[in-house]
Amino acid sequence: MKHNQTKDIIKIFTLDQLFNPCVGDVPGVDNFGEEMQDPKAYLKMELAFPFGEALPRCWLDSHYRESLPKTTKEQNVITH
Repeated sequence: MKHNQTKDIIKIFTLDQLFNPCVGDVPGVDNFGEEMQDPKAYLKMELAFPFGEALPRCWLDSHYRESLPKTTKEQNVITH
């Protein structure tokens, strides 16, 4: 992943935490320099894919489905 503020590449240790929308930060290591850096927590909101694309909303917001527009079929079920 890329840290948006520093533009450094971050190696994430636990991908399940990255995918989990209920977790706000993930442990990782900055791949800066030749020596292995100490792990630290990175806010998921500050991370992006290395080519600059933002993380999917479903990885960041546990309520993302609530704000999606209802389909016609879902609207008919609710009203009838």
